[in-house]
Amino acid sequence: MSDPINASFRPRIFSGIQPSGGLTLGNYLGALKRFAALQGGEAETIYCIVDLHAITVWQDPDALRNRIREAAAAFMAAGVDPARSVLFNQSQVSAHAEMAWLFNTVARVGWMYRMTQFKDKAGKNTENVSLGLLAYPALMAADILTYQATAVPVGEDQKQHLELTRDIAAKFNHDYKVNHFPIPEPLIEGVATRVMSLRDGSRKMSKSDPSDASRINLTDDADTIAQKIRKARTDADPLPGQMDGLKDRPEARNLVNIYAALADQTPDQVLARFEGQGFASFKPALAEIAVQVLSPITRRMSEYMADPAQIDRILADGAERADAIARPILERTKDIMGLLKTRT
Repeated sequence: MSDPINASFRPRIFSGIQPSGGLTLGNYLGALKRFAALQGGEAETIYCIVDLHAITVWQDPDALRNRIREAAAAFMAAGVDPARSVLFNQSQVSAHAEMAWLFNTVARVGWMYRMTQFKDKAGKNTENVSLGLLAYPALMAADILTYQATAVPVGEDQKQHLELTRDIAAKFNHDYKVNHFPIPEPLIEGVATRVMSLRDGSRKMSKSDPSDASRINLTDDADTIAQKIRKARTDADPLPGQMDGLKDRPEARNLVNIYAALADQTPDQVLARFEGQGFASFKPALAEIAVQVLSPITRRMSEYMADPAQIDRILADGAERADAIARPILERTKDIMGLLKTRT
């Protein structure tokens, strides 16, 4: 249900992806496909390659530059149109970093230490990780609220970060007795918002997984995609007629969800077609539709990557447009907080 506070703000959608490794089928189904579908509606769409988040852990500089461009290519190859959406990389718009510092003074240390992702990434090494890794959620809040975004398409694993963004917005508005920031709502929809590993149905498909066989990369060719699906972990039981029958079969459920998302069907529609069949029949069909959907994206990514200067021009143009939205919101935030501005 919409938050009444958001009615006074222009509908605006913001989301981003880290350029910290090759993008996967999970990134496409859980994010990029949805980003493209949200274009052209009532809400303005702003999409960001969050390179400042990527450097919370060390990155090889040359590799990072390439990954930023590759992420931009993936956005566009998946259907994000820079003419219909704002597409840019985060570090080119300094308002993100400035707003993040302001939010560092609003957010509480306890909020940060409770973040599940920080606990997972830091493990027992909390004294030696970067301060940026701990403060990461304040920067994420800045990414969203610097544009007064009213909605954020997120996967299930990012809901906690968005809740913290909502807390920061509410605390700022309360502390300064203003209605300056909306309380952004999560957009969680679709059958494959959380695509799982091909080797372990209980774990998310990840670009950081040591096993390349656990994921389908957007740069994989048709033969590689088919081979990975053929070798994906499953079980010996036939497919049931409804998803309830896959409750305790995570690998099978994952593959059915992937098929459904690629085919724009419901999982039950997929099962109605394959009921009673084993994976010897299902996997070739899944490989066929995966290749059909992903091969054009892979080809378009390659075409974009062949002209890095064009990618850079697109990102620069997007950064100018993003800054034009963000700068007045940032300056108004500073004014609300009592920061003096003497230069024009």
